[in-house]
Amino acid sequence: MNKNVIYAALMFVVTMSSGNASAQQFPYQNPALSAHERAVDLCGRLTLEEKASLMLDDSPAIPRLGIKRFQWWSEALHGVANMGDVTVFPEPIGMAASFNDGMVYRVFDATSDEMRAKWNELQQKGGDVTRFHALSVWTPNVNIFRDPRWGRGQETYGEDPYLTSRMGCAVVRGLQGPEDTKYRKLWACAKHYAIHSGPEWARHTDNITDVTPRDLWETYMPAFKSLVQDAKVREVMCAYQRWDDEPCCGNTRLLQQILRDEWGFKYLVVSDCGAVTDFWENHKVSSNARNAAAKGVLAGTDVECGFNYVYKSVPEAVKYGALTEEEVDKHVIRLLEGRFDLGEMDDNKIVSWSKIPVSVLCSKAHRQLSLDMALQTMTLLQNNNEVLPLDKKVKKIAFIGPNVDNEPMMWGNYNGTPRQTITILDGIKSRLKKNQVVTFKGCDLVNDQTLDSYFDQCSMDGKMGFKGTFWNNREMNGKPVTITQEKNPVQVTTYGQHSFAPNVKLTGFSAKYETVFRPKQNAKVLLDVAACGHYEVYLNGEKKSEKSDWRTAESRIEFEGVKGKEYQIEIRYAEMPNYNANMKINIGHENPIDYQASLKQLKDCETVVFVGGISPQLEGEEMPIEIPGFKGGDRTNIELPKVQRNFLKALKEAGKKVVFVNCSGSAIALTPETESCDAILQAWYPGQEGGEAVARVLFGEYNPAGKLPITFYKNSEQLPDFKDYSMKGRTYRYMNDALFPFGYGLSYTSFRIGDATLSNSILKKGEKITLKVPVSNVGKKDGTEIVQVYVKNPADTEGPLKSLKAFERVEVKAGKTAEAVITLDSKNFELFDAATNTVRAKAGKYEVYYGSSSAGKDLKKLDVSIEY
Repeated sequence: MNKNVIYAALMFVVTMSSGNASAQQFPYQNPALSAHERAVDLCGRLTLEEKASLMLDDSPAIPRLGIKRFQWWSEALHGVANMGDVTVFPEPIGMAASFNDGMVYRVFDATSDEMRAKWNELQQKGGDVTRFHALSVWTPNVNIFRDPRWGRGQETYGEDPYLTSRMGCAVVRGLQGPEDTKYRKLWACAKHYAIHSGPEWARHTDNITDVTPRDLWETYMPAFKSLVQDAKVREVMCAYQRWDDEPCCGNTRLLQQILRDEWGFKYLVVSDCGAVTDFWENHKVSSNARNAAAKGVLAGTDVECGFNYVYKSVPEAVKYGALTEEEVDKHVIRLLEGRFDLGEMDDNKIVSWSKIPVSVLCSKAHRQLSLDMALQTMTLLQNNNEVLPLDKKVKKIAFIGPNVDNEPMMWGNYNGTPRQTITILDGIKSRLKKNQVVTFKGCDLVNDQTLDSYFDQCSMDGKMGFKGTFWNNREMNGKPVTITQEKNPVQVTTYGQHSFAPNVKLTGFSAKYETVFRPKQNAKVLLDVAACGHYEVYLNGEKKSEKSDWRTAESRIEFEGVKGKEYQIEIRYAEMPNYNANMKINIGHENPIDYQASLKQLKDCETVVFVGGISPQLEGEEMPIEIPGFKGGDRTNIELPKVQRNFLKALKEAGKKVVFVNCSGSAIALTPETESCDAILQAWYPGQEGGEAVARVLFGEYNPAGKLPITFYKNSEQLPDFKDYSMKGRTYRYMNDALFPFGYGLSYTSFRIGDATLSNSILKKGEKITLKVPVSNVGKKDGTEIVQVYVKNPADTEGPLKSLKAFERVEVKAGKTAEAVITLDSKNFELFDAATNTVRAKAGKYEVYYGSSSAGKDLKKLDVSIEY
């Protein structure tokens, strides 16, 4: 018998014998029983209404049975999300560039420690369990980054099914902990099942009907199958859209036939938030909430995430005859098993994870791990004339650009807030003397104007700036708790447990910002307001804007300011439940970018490091954005924003050596930048230590080894229609004319891949073969090469050009040779078989390619035959 089970049984006996028998008298309260046995017993004691309430992501307490409130919805995409005082690791797309699933495991082992520490702290304080503060975390995102315009592609591990599977399994194992322990550390979730990759603006209504069996089984499904069968992921989240006319969360083929019957999944299916409501409000496949609830339950969705919960209608659906209570019981037993599996209903004394202390939060070890991961994400795309590394002894060097000192950009999306963030400028300044550095922003990410603030022309009650009034309720009722005078442009957030003002709560509050603007001259004026929450903007008593959003929504109110007139401005704000609040307010006049003025500031600088790209404020999930190049969180083209492209061109024309550090969560079409820039470093969204990582690479303290997990296309014209889910013409597997191909990345040294050897060129059933690849470092610096192995079935004329099937990181000292040793079995040769509509390894001849990227020029070939 497992020693954990024995200990649990002893604890049960001790508790019973110590006079607490009345408090622990039912089988579901006995930790010596299996989670399933306990769940069956507890389910049998619930009323139908109580069962339905437990099927909501925000599950209420049922005191009569000792059931506490529980939250299924928490996030941990690259560190604990939506909380402060946590470690923020690089965005997943950046971690994928490391091709290091071992380090990814360590990142998520640390993340699960921090999530448990937060939970333990909450339990010790006796606090209520709030959304985002629980033991079920909805990550990883293992959708395929099919199109670089998709705003959420940054959350994924790239465009390749094999790389995504390797990384996703490492995430799950790190989060859930060892399988041989009695309790899981956390429950992880594979999302968004399935075939989901934008556009964001159409996800609640889309019906995807153009997916071929090949694309389904060879591209969209492998990562989900691997996480279910290999990593034993405990949750799967069904997606918003329809697939072949049925919403994913009401799709029996997806949730029953494939997931449970074919793959053997026996755990929990959760809906994306609002996806079941979409059945009748957007997809129009159900006539009302009751029928939508029945459809979701019957298809296999166990827990509904939402706001106006459809599953509250489950009892009504049972009474109507659309559901049976026995059907409801199946789903309730599954979710109760999960809660028992996490130890959430047991005494903390017998849950080993309850011992994880708060001292792990943002610990020195975790900060170092964040830095180590950030270093491995750095991907060098161009280095003409070895302009990098930079010389620290240079007289003057410029570090400019919209992302050079952009702290929120470093964090990515779905993020927490660390104690300290090292921006790229911070990393630079720590290495150079003050008089060596010239730095300024230079331009915006997208806007080709700069804002000259008129904040000093605003006053209220005789005091300069905006007056802020705050209430600890959302209705601006009663006596204010605080009144402030904002003398500088407003920029506040509750991220990281920061309040809008002294004595103001982090949730359940409202605010009013007001002033009188008195222009000193006639000018066109911009009142720029952006917030996450609900807000209204009034100008001279007239409502000019009203927005309510869970993402930061911007309002740009323009008017003609006349000297001598007064303009009363009022902004009313109310925090929205469950989301971190923020508010930005500025007023001023916009002027076109003056490139010549910037160049004058750079007259003493031979080299300019321009840190640009885009940011998570432009690309992400369902965002209220529609500006040139961006729509709803997605991109409408993949070119670098025009204002940055022109700035880089001006720098080059002025004779500067230009180093471009590109920060993005997706591929940018950098064809013009390969001409205007001497070096290009892809830095992604690198996390709290990212500035240190970038600085180490720029100054040669670390030799970059990152490889692209996505294709960098030449231009937007190379892309098929965004809503076309066919893989033809997409990714390295179906196109070979990229600017920078999948798997590509440079080093400060040079490697030579030698001729590989196979232990056997014939692979028989149940056997393995070994591929040995010599890697010589013929440069002057120690470095790491990532050997990639691709497979092709030459007889399959409709199949991919090549498919990644293995990889190995190899550290090689300068002037030395090391060997990558890679074991291959039949699973590495699994490709789509049109005859059976399955992915399998067939007997026959295969081409095995090995090298340093997916580009043909970087690969060598061997032949392997499979015999059965």
